[in-house]
Amino acid sequence: MNSETIEALEGKIGYTFRDRSLLVLALTHTSFANEAHSGHLGSNERLEFLGDAVLELVSSDFFYREKPKLSEGELTKLRASFVCEPALAYCAEQIPLSPYLLLGRGEEMTGGRTRPSIVSDAMEAVVGALYLDGGPEIARGFIERFILNDIEGKRYFYDAKTILQEEIQKDKDAVLSYELLAETGPEHLKRFTVAALRDGVAIAEGTGSSKKEAEQRAAYAALLTLGIAESGGSSCT
Repeated sequence: MNSETIEALEGKIGYTFRDRSLLVLALTHTSFANEAHSGHLGSNERLEFLGDAVLELVSSDFFYREKPKLSEGELTKLRASFVCEPALAYCAEQIPLSPYLLLGRGEEMTGGRTRPSIVSDAMEAVVGALYLDGGPEIARGFIERFILNDIEGKRYFYDAKTILQEEIQKDKDAVLSYELLAETGPEHLKRFTVAALRDGVAIAEGTGSSKKEAEQRAAYAALLTLGIAESGGSSCT
């Protein structure tokens, strides 16, 4: 990875690394490390381990302060929705992070660059790299800027299926369902289009790399259509 590419990513992150090797390591997937014969410690796994712990602490502190009326159980559920794999992968799109990932040839060819597990792991690894290079406050700033921003808007997106189900069930006779409309692309790069239906009538559609993601996006689109969520509320979409 050349210095121009690193500088471009630093500009998007909003931080200049003193030790740029940490940033490069955070972007290095095990498949790339193995092909480059750099061994187990040459991937981002250890930074991901550290970043996961930093993210849990910062998000716990953030929600404790921001949501004083929530119970322990409610805080746990809220935190989980913001630091889970799909949420981190979506938030990585804000940078965007995936174009900078270092992947092995096989992983690249099978769609690894857009795989939520890989992208979310790299997001945590970047948090770990920021913590080591700049300290806790630098890591906190990144987390609050890219992950814990727009709390209410993102809640509608992350919990879209649950919120839509609750809304539809206000009419006891209404039934919410999801229908697969299309499945396209080669086996390793599938795209699914799903419709959210109320009593068999389509409300909205969503597309994703898995049926689960497509349903999530369809549910969020339905919330927008029904006027429950505001357009542009989630900057992760």
